[in-house]
Amino acid sequence: MATETERATLAGGCFWCIEAPVEELDGVLDVTSGYAGGHTENPTYREVCSGTTGHAEVVQIEYDPEHIAYEDLLDVFFTVHDPTQLNRQGPDVGSQYRSAIFTHGDDQQEKAAAYVDALDAEGGYDDDVVTEVEPLDTFYEASEEHQNYYEKNPDDAYCSIHAQPKIEKVREKFAEKLAA
Repeated sequence: MATETERATLAGGCFWCIEAPVEELDGVLDVTSGYAGGHTENPTYREVCSGTTGHAEVVQIEYDPEHIAYEDLLDVFFTVHDPTQLNRQGPDVGSQYRSAIFTHGDDQQEKAAAYVDALDAEGGYDDDVVTEVEPLDTFYEASEEHQNYYEKNPDDAYCSIHAQPKIEKVREKFAEKLAA
């Protein structure tokens, strides 16, 4: 009997910079860039970038929980972005680049909230963790040009400067969790 896949939806700055490192992991079946957490129906990239739709750039991860746990995805997520930066990641500024976990069900809600609370309690950051944890309402898929962006544009300057170091960090820190 085949295992049922699960989904995780994460926002940590530009979706290209979360998508590429997560795609490295064994058990991750698909990663789709898109938008969540806003009030505008079917937003475009340009609208989301304007900061007026309330959406965050997110990645929706389809994964096999028998090969990778939700908590493992959270470990990687918190390794590749700074959860203490409010409405920004690196050079990207605005609420569309906020740190957020959009949960799929009560189990993820509890696990994500506990994870964020534990990060704060550990005191490993100079500032408070500002990652929002909220149920996913609606996910809007970004246009095709934004899917697998790093893979299609590895020499893009933004990718070289911002995504590549995150990929290298995941390869180093999570070597045992990488896809073959």
